[in-house]
Amino acid sequence: MIETERVILRPHRLDDFDAYARMWADLQVTRFIGGRARSREDSWLRLLRHAGMWSMLGFGFWAIQDRQSGKLAGEAGLHDLKRDFEPSIEGIPEAGWAIAAEFQGIGLASEVVGRIVAWSDANLAGKTVCIVDPQNAASLRVAEKCGYREVLKTVYHGGPTILMERRPPTVSA
Repeated sequence: MIETERVILRPHRLDDFDAYARMWADLQVTRFIGGRARSREDSWLRLLRHAGMWSMLGFGFWAIQDRQSGKLAGEAGLHDLKRDFEPSIEGIPEAGWAIAAEFQGIGLASEVVGRIVAWSDANLAGKTVCIVDPQNAASLRVAEKCGYREVLKTVYHGGPTILMERRPPTVSA
């Protein structure tokens, strides 16, 4: 678990599923993440994927729980999805985040992603990457605030995509 001022980052739970499925069915959430609402079945498989990432890779996504209301505010973390992508990013932890519509626009993503990259710096070796739709100005700002820099513009699933990377800070002797 990771705590911030406004949220708790914790493992996903079975009792998150209804709120999780509603979040992934909301076009405001998915507009720049595949551009389509997800079915309950798609959401279920996505939820299960998170447990597998932690088990097999030692990193994954956290559920974001709002401290004040207890509601599921989104999810964020690191994954390796073996994307069919050029250049290949396989084996490099990829940061990602999705914020439920009612929690968007209040700086929550920056707060959460900042804590995730700090966790990554402390627990994983090497760089991380993220991919962002070039029209998603909010996520581009989040990535930049958290130390990600554009590597190149490319195409993923037929649409324009920006590949960004972040290297952990070097420690001087």
